[in-house]
Amino acid sequence: MREYNQFYINGEWVDPVTAKSLDVINPANESVCGHIAIGSGKDVDNAVAAARTAFVSFGQTSREERIALLEAIIAAYQNNWNDLAAAVTEEMGAPTQLSTAAQVGSGFGHFKTALNVLKGYEFEETMGNSQVVKEPIGVCGLITPWNWPLNQIACKVAPAIATGCTMILKPSEVAPLSAYIFSKIMHEAGVPAGVYNMINGDGPGVGTSMSSHRDIDMMSFTGSTRAGTLVAQNAAPSVKRVTQELGGKSANIMLDDVDVEAAVARSVMTMFTNTGQSCNAPSRLLVPAAKMDQVAAVAGKVAESVVVGDPTAEGTTMGPVVSDVQFNKIQDLIQKGIDEGATLVTGGTGKPEGINAGYFVKPTIFADVDNNMTIAREEIFGPVLTILPYNSVDEAIAIANDTPYGLAGYIQGDDAEQINYVARRIRAGNININGKSGDQNTPFGGFKQSGNGREWGEHGFSDYLEVKAISGL
Repeated sequence: MREYNQFYINGEWVDPVTAKSLDVINPANESVCGHIAIGSGKDVDNAVAAARTAFVSFGQTSREERIALLEAIIAAYQNNWNDLAAAVTEEMGAPTQLSTAAQVGSGFGHFKTALNVLKGYEFEETMGNSQVVKEPIGVCGLITPWNWPLNQIACKVAPAIATGCTMILKPSEVAPLSAYIFSKIMHEAGVPAGVYNMINGDGPGVGTSMSSHRDIDMMSFTGSTRAGTLVAQNAAPSVKRVTQELGGKSANIMLDDVDVEAAVARSVMTMFTNTGQSCNAPSRLLVPAAKMDQVAAVAGKVAESVVVGDPTAEGTTMGPVVSDVQFNKIQDLIQKGIDEGATLVTGGTGKPEGINAGYFVKPTIFADVDNNMTIAREEIFGPVLTILPYNSVDEAIAIANDTPYGLAGYIQGDDAEQINYVARRIRAGNININGKSGDQNTPFGGFKQSGNGREWGEHGFSDYLEVKAISGL
């Protein structure tokens, strides 16, 4: 049992102003695996005061000082790799292999990338008769989700450190264990007091206090579109910068010349990675209408090869979804797909055969889906793939864009000219072709209700910087 009943503020582990705790549930067995303290507005005030004081000096540090600090964080992160992986598996159910490689590895990669970017980043340039300098924006509020906990923490904390900002992190209260270990890493690395602060809490108690706080200069939020709009509304009176990485309902267009077996296998396994709990998951597979039956048959066969079970067991390829709330939401949406007339290829409601405990969902495939159906419109955030037919490439593009979201798009085909035609017309921030995605230098973010701003790599520095023009020197 993990007991994480303190917050990290001003370089110390401190008790919350008001004692209040929350159970952390292991989604693989529904048992209580830990307790965390839940903060309040007064805890936020204390953390903001520490960050504001620390910014006076940290905002003036040299590039070399911040390089040394990032190197120390990277070393401490490596020393705690296995502890981080175990925490991710316990808190949100990712299979051990996924936690060890992708979940922990992505966080590590963002720090390595930020270090490399910082070494050559141009903070000053001459434009006309002015010197244009980029300075740290100040105190940053960082709110992160449960689905890729370390990836989202690192892609915010790393550029904040690199640019000279100070910060308050509120990790998800659903999966907070790895954030606590991450905070220990920051302490071990010698991050100056007040530069990095961490408070556990829920949205109403801590998230609202952060986004409305007049001494926080910038909010970076990753999560649902509903919650992201609340952050923006709360931040508006203080005119702080708000960046958001929100929901998605990404289209995956299979062109007519593609190898169906290979493309479908790749599509299904990508969709089921992390139990479908990724905002950029390719959840709408668009296929030529004449190939619907063939695609559905292949997709069903691939889905049935997925090994669902204990995330700590060898051979498991898909664990549970994170909570009972998510489980019930997904069950309702699967039932809506059935009720609205989509063809259930495999999966469906209920838990997989032989599993009685844990929030496990059957890998589910729907075919003959219309883009007006609920399962094609709403972000399911679970292992549910919808297959939609199209009759022309332009119709496929129209279907892909017929969504309030615009985070990612996927294209599979052999004709480079046609692929480029489609890629330029999909209204989304990231386009992945034939299974190839960007690396951690690639800007990540979306169009429309998928958010604003960009994270990762050099583009990830921009939102943490203010631009100042000095003329007449």
